[in-house]
Amino acid sequence: MCGIVGIVGREEVAERLLDGLRRLEYRGYDSAGIATDHGGRIERRRASGKLVNLARELAADPLPGCTGIAHTRWATHGGPTTNNAHPHATDEVAVVHNGIIENFKALRDELIGRGRVFTSETDTEVVAHLVSEKVEAGFDPVGAVREVLPRLHGAFALAILFRKHPDMLIGARLGSPLVVGYGEGETYLGSDALALGPLTQRIAYLDEGDWVVCTEEGAQVYDRDNKPVERAVTISGVTGELVSKGNHRHYMLKEIYEQPIVVAQTLRSYLQRMEERVTLPIPEFDLSAIKRVTIVACGTSFYAGMVAKYWFEQFARVPVDLDVASEFRYRAPVMEPGGLMIVISQSGETADTLAALRHAKAEGQTIAAVVNVPTSSMAREADLLLPTHAGPEIGVASTKAFTCQLAVLAALAANLAHAKGLFKDGEERQIVRHLGEAPAALNAALAYDESIQEMAGAVAGARDVLYLGRGTDYPLALEGALKLKEISYIHAEGYAAGEMKHGPIALIDENVPVIVIAPSGPLFEKTVSNMQEVQARGGKVILISDYDGIQAAGEGCIATITMPKVHPLIAPLVYAVPVQLLAYHVAVAKGTDVDQPRNLAKSVTVE
Repeated sequence: MCGIVGIVGREEVAERLLDGLRRLEYRGYDSAGIATDHGGRIERRRASGKLVNLARELAADPLPGCTGIAHTRWATHGGPTTNNAHPHATDEVAVVHNGIIENFKALRDELIGRGRVFTSETDTEVVAHLVSEKVEAGFDPVGAVREVLPRLHGAFALAILFRKHPDMLIGARLGSPLVVGYGEGETYLGSDALALGPLTQRIAYLDEGDWVVCTEEGAQVYDRDNKPVERAVTISGVTGELVSKGNHRHYMLKEIYEQPIVVAQTLRSYLQRMEERVTLPIPEFDLSAIKRVTIVACGTSFYAGMVAKYWFEQFARVPVDLDVASEFRYRAPVMEPGGLMIVISQSGETADTLAALRHAKAEGQTIAAVVNVPTSSMAREADLLLPTHAGPEIGVASTKAFTCQLAVLAALAANLAHAKGLFKDGEERQIVRHLGEAPAALNAALAYDESIQEMAGAVAGARDVLYLGRGTDYPLALEGALKLKEISYIHAEGYAAGEMKHGPIALIDENVPVIVIAPSGPLFEKTVSNMQEVQARGGKVILISDYDGIQAAGEGCIATITMPKVHPLIAPLVYAVPVQLLAYHVAVAKGTDVDQPRNLAKSVTVE
């Protein structure tokens, strides 16, 4: 979600800080700001809305200084106003913050009782006042931060600027990521390596509870016990170039079209095509003793987990519990010995999922992390890292990360079945072959983009839309509805097709398009039967199926979308394409902000 960039060095920083914020726009935000230390005073420029508004402020009133901090904010406490935009400042310090200070109200009341004056509605401002009090009482910056950090409850990544110390920044993290970048005569802070791409590729990832003092010469890291520690410096591989949309109108469309290649890249790490075997990035990792699987995720990643539940139980015959991460810890889950928890997250930083990981680890579970950022918190805390190789995903609505997650989860389910000796002669070879067919099938699905665009108008005018599917197509129905909600703002719901008659059928009339996902196969006839129940009540059906399915059941539909005929194993990957494209073209027809939809953030690092 929110983005942080900080620079301490010898050259002017404002424009470089603004460039760093531009690289973080994909996360989603509603205000932004920059503060620098110049001439013994802290100066700020802040603006609500897009970064172009902050750029105008800087053009009209330039911000000098060689040390500064910058932030894009996604509102939690307080609306998206200029007063609530970060950095928050007193006469002594300026602060930017990702996360939530859970005890901020008690701290705020305490500070107001001592005569401190607040100018925002945010939780972050309490940090500025707490540190300022210590500085005013005679503490140096290091001592002030050391005193304040234990008082903050919740999740945070902080960068703090000090008026009397223009050659220093202090950063801290607890439950929200923060990285240190090393340059020549400069040191940097960032919420991720992408923000620092133009500045350096030499990155150190702070561990949970770390805090760091940055100067021109480098950085000193302290752990949660305030002991000096060293954190490994790695090469990030992130270039200085912003990720380009290429010839596409939006990042989302570009990322939809990248799916054949990124799924192929991902599968390359998990399939031994010559031997026709499924493997893992850590070959010696033994899954044979796993007795139960728990899958935890949020949003689109949760729907990938729903598909995986079918695969794990079908292939590996292991019972699977599936939980929304934000609910997992609060139902007092029973974690049996010998269990495997799979956390799924594009960013690897999703706060609810990370909290679930830590809870399960404390309960003795083995942790596997399916993530797109191999240096993320989840990746570093898991026992088994299962990377997706989707590359940077800029569009807030996840597309290519979803299909890469499915590819990894299918490979993991097959590997677990292999480890347990459940494959009969030739079954593993068949799975490898079918997975290997997925990139070409995804490419074939993209060929129907133009026809999907042409029929998007049948959905764009609706207030409500229903999606139906059976088996692994049920999670696809949920994902299709989520995509439509996210970027077009049309109310949409996904249902298991057989549940239609148990309530949702009451919603059917000529104004509610019903999108049916039904590839030909074992569940086709039952799904079509449910579809006909809709048509009999005047519902307008859009059928997504292969040629055989369209020929058998397309009559009477207001539109059809023809997909390549594929094996049921890879159908969820392939049928993700039409639901993504339909949502995209409907959103374009409505004129919404496709890549940065309102109220949403790319990586939600608050619970």
